[in-house]
Amino acid sequence: METALTELVGVRHPLVQTGMGWVAGPRLVSATANAGALGVLASATMTAEELRAAVREVKSRTDRPFGVNLRADAGDARERVRIIVDEGVRVASFALAPSRDLIAELKDAGVVVIPSVGARRHAEKVAGWGADAVLVQGGEGGGHTGEVATTVLLPQVVDAVDIPVIAAGGFRDGRGLVAALAHGAAGVAMGTRFLLTSDSTVPEAVKARYLAATVKDVTVTTAVDGLPHRMLRTDLVASLENAGRVRSLARALRRAAGFRRISGLSWPAMVRDGLAMRHGKDLSWSQVLLAANTPMLLRASMVEGRTDLGIMAAGQVAGVIDDLPSCEELVTRIMTEAAQVLRTLPQPDE
Repeated sequence: METALTELVGVRHPLVQTGMGWVAGPRLVSATANAGALGVLASATMTAEELRAAVREVKSRTDRPFGVNLRADAGDARERVRIIVDEGVRVASFALAPSRDLIAELKDAGVVVIPSVGARRHAEKVAGWGADAVLVQGGEGGGHTGEVATTVLLPQVVDAVDIPVIAAGGFRDGRGLVAALAHGAAGVAMGTRFLLTSDSTVPEAVKARYLAATVKDVTVTTAVDGLPHRMLRTDLVASLENAGRVRSLARALRRAAGFRRISGLSWPAMVRDGLAMRHGKDLSWSQVLLAANTPMLLRASMVEGRTDLGIMAAGQVAGVIDDLPSCEELVTRIMTEAAQVLRTLPQPDE
């Protein structure tokens, strides 16, 4: 299936595996790429040296195009951009809108730039700055999310910009892909669906928690970092929501200390990161620290398997996923189903 997305990035299928921290590592990204979709490596939870090593590992596993997801507000963003350029990575994606200069630097080096947005005005801004495509996530999506459903937000963005639009939030199968294409998207991006594959390195016990979840077990909370965050409902989430300010600050300090040891960041740097993630919100100091070390909460679950100590970002689609195919099996299934759906649609009279 050829679309503006497949032509732009050089993949066989208009499917994207999103850059999930602690999840989208070399194994998942290369398996996705080998299946003919666009795998995106998550770099926010890596040092610059780890990122370079991870990129080289992906290249040793596949000769297909792949991408790297970056934090535009990271202090070493330009160093990471240089790594992407030096290593010949095809795509740079961003969770936050990159600056006009950063987009230009990447494009001058031949890298495709795809920012993620959650509002039409943000899509218009990055399109005006020269982004090659935009990924738009509706409120159904996991992690930090908005309030507008994909079916409402997606056509707004498609009508507003003249670059390829990738739809995210609520997708898992061929029917969803066809629906997104009907709205004008050039493809779909999926996080939770790729997390729940046999190629994902997430511990099996954590995958089992996802598979057991119903739609009602997926919630949106601001208790973690002050921003709307979609995740599985757990005892930890409930305790964060019910904790007072003193208890929340003490817990945030403990987790921040752990993340500081792993990341090598100084306390001032962590506070700066937390403040940068506020997005103009009025956050408590515990939320500022939690915003800075949210990766630590994700690591506890996604790496260590500690669902009692970590958070599990999840799209609403987690409530309707019940298997763990390989990336190859998943991509083949989605594309086969999409073709079947398209064949059953009424055809216009010739």
